[in-house]
Amino acid sequence: MLGPAAGEKLAALAWNRDPRSLKPHHQARSAGAQSAIGRKPAVERVIRPTLLHLAGRIATRLRAKSRPGRTVTVRVRFADLNSVTRSVTLDAPISATVILAELAGELVRAVLANHPGEKTISLLAISVSHLEEDWDLELELTLGLDDEARRPGSKKGTARWVGDCAIDKIRDRFEWNAIGYGSAALGLSRSVPDEFRKLAEKDL
Repeated sequence: MLGPAAGEKLAALAWNRDPRSLKPHHQARSAGAQSAIGRKPAVERVIRPTLLHLAGRIATRLRAKSRPGRTVTVRVRFADLNSVTRSVTLDAPISATVILAELAGELVRAVLANHPGEKTISLLAISVSHLEEDWDLELELTLGLDDEARRPGSKKGTARWVGDCAIDKIRDRFEWNAIGYGSAALGLSRSVPDEFRKLAEKDL
């Protein structure tokens, strides 16, 4: 039991306003999505559409808030529930769907190459961190670099970003499934409806 002095102190604390300011809304430091796919073979026909769908969910949110990110991380869960992550940090932040999906695909293939005995996967996840604030696309000169299509400021990279923005506008006017990339839109079964996924997504 509390003594009289302790009780009075607790009452005083409850009565007085806490001088610390409340910050109920804060910006997220990363954006991510994952898909539990059951026990599926670790092959391109499974991996590519799943990653493209996840990349679409993440990149759409990044573009909506003008907050591209520099670090891409993937997580691969195998049939025995063991997970492996791998990441890459880029020179320039990205928010284009296909660029994100391609980078994620390379990371997943690297994970599988390091675990040749694993032939079955049960979950794929992508996250983007080191998000930029108040970002404006900076154009680059065409230099014929190998990664030109993945550089957001290059001619090809800008074309991808502009195409994504057009898709965003159509989806805003109609619905998410109104338009999309072929391999992600056709025949990809999802364990959780996208409406429920949105409830778990942090505000950027």
